[in-house]
Amino acid sequence: MSSDADVEPGQTSTVRALSRAFQVLRALALEQERGMRLIDVVRHTQLSRPTVHRILQALIDESAVEQDAATRRYRVGAEISLLALARPSRVPLRKIAEPYLQYLSDQLGDTVFLTIQSGRDSVCLDRRLGSFPVKVMSIDIGTRRPLGVGVAGVMLMAALPEAEVEHLLNLNAARLAAIDQEIEVIKQRIEQAQRLGYAYVANGVTKGTSALSVPIWGPEGDIIAALSVTAISGNLLPEDAPRIAAALQEQATAITRRLAQASG
Repeated sequence: MSSDADVEPGQTSTVRALSRAFQVLRALALEQERGMRLIDVVRHTQLSRPTVHRILQALIDESAVEQDAATRRYRVGAEISLLALARPSRVPLRKIAEPYLQYLSDQLGDTVFLTIQSGRDSVCLDRRLGSFPVKVMSIDIGTRRPLGVGVAGVMLMAALPEAEVEHLLNLNAARLAAIDQEIEVIKQRIEQAQRLGYAYVANGVTKGTSALSVPIWGPEGDIIAALSVTAISGNLLPEDAPRIAAALQEQATAITRRLAQASG
């Protein structure tokens, strides 16, 4: 890890500016299509209003950020998606997991999600809607949340060393506070997930829903993704949690096996 002492004279401010630009982009990614007001970006990043406005204008110039002419809200720009196309391909987790997500959504009747960690965030990689008449679409594909928010975010942290959990939560402290998420409560949920082998909440992030998540394990004993289901509260009661967790764990194990075959 480098420090300011490792940076050549005159470059420290440039490195800091890049870091702040990514803070702004991560904040904007939380709202996707809806976009985010300037004041909300300030609250999420804890940067000053002039600094955020200056960064947003620079990112707009590079097409990395767009501003809606009608609402004045900011959102991630098209250039970010185009740059992502240059990323080297890895084991196709989303493609491998597709039939298992579909199977679960068919069997359970509720919405199933595949979520991965990206830095200090969780990102929804895929989603399958169930057959139940009332469908819970709490998050879209590509939605980002600070790690620890929602059952998937809790599950993704459950196998991390305690020091890394502390570090990530501290990095996200301002963003978590902006959405009324308490770090101590998140720690308690992580500990509960470690004991049970799954994360469950009777009252999810979306009002009137319950959610449950299990890990998808990698070859090194790390959690590489979370497999989750969200339902209206009456469909996923506390007494249902062990049964639903077992159904998800069976498919998560199958995904792990397929990933091992694909990478071997």
